[in-house]
Amino acid sequence: MNLVISGKNLDITDGLRAAIEEKIQKLERYFTESTEVIVTLSATKNRQKIEVTIPMKGSIIRAEEVSSDMYVSIDLVEEVIERQLRKYKNKLIDKEQNAVHLSQQFIEEEIPEEEEISIIRSKRFAMKPMDPEEACVQMELLGHNFFVFRNSETDEVNVVYKRKGNTYGLIEPEF
Repeated sequence: MNLVISGKNLDITDGLRAAIEEKIQKLERYFTESTEVIVTLSATKNRQKIEVTIPMKGSIIRAEEVSSDMYVSIDLVEEVIERQLRKYKNKLIDKEQNAVHLSQQFIEEEIPEEEEISIIRSKRFAMKPMDPEEACVQMELLGHNFFVFRNSETDEVNVVYKRKGNTYGLIEPEF
């Protein structure tokens, strides 16, 4: 595994680097030597945040943890990544292109089946063309955190979503 550690508003001390390497090395058994693991630490007033991103062909494994202590955040994020890997192992392997970054030992390891995902409700609705700003207003009117719409400018299906700090995001498909 190639570990890339960076900091935002934070200097990476030797102690932090050692703690990260120790925790992330526990994940080494899941990946090949060429897999890149990107770790970004950031600190604000009382928030110590760690983000771990593992780009894989066709998907991304990502976890983010926030606490008042960076070492606690580091401990928590390793557990989240491990849980995600166990949960999605079979799905990743089924899409053979994604399994390239997983170690052969992990692929062959038996993991108890987790609960199946079951969709209990589905909705159908008409998508009238609108611009992203109008979609944000519609989302607010409905009281939702996201809104699917047909972009009147591109005629593509897009999603607007609410972010922290009363800001909005737009997801546009890329084919």
